[in-house]
Amino acid sequence: MWRLILTVMKILLASLFVGAALSALDISAADLLAEVGMTPERVLQLLTDGLTWAVPNIVLGSMVIVPVWLVIFLFRPPRG
Repeated sequence: MWRLILTVMKILLASLFVGAALSALDISAADLLAEVGMTPERVLQLLTDGLTWAVPNIVLGSMVIVPVWLVIFLFRPPRG
């Protein structure tokens, strides 16, 4: 668990440094998106489309996976 927290903290710290450096060079997120031909609205639309597709599939899959996991968990031999 600590490794995950440390990894997330390292990513956040590296993102902060890179963001500060880009800001010092007067480069914004909108500039970077424009370079690749995207707009913030298009990125938001793609994220919305992805979530619209993923959430029903996650729910459907969990309706199979969770009961199977529960049965396996209940029939495991006790530890220790």
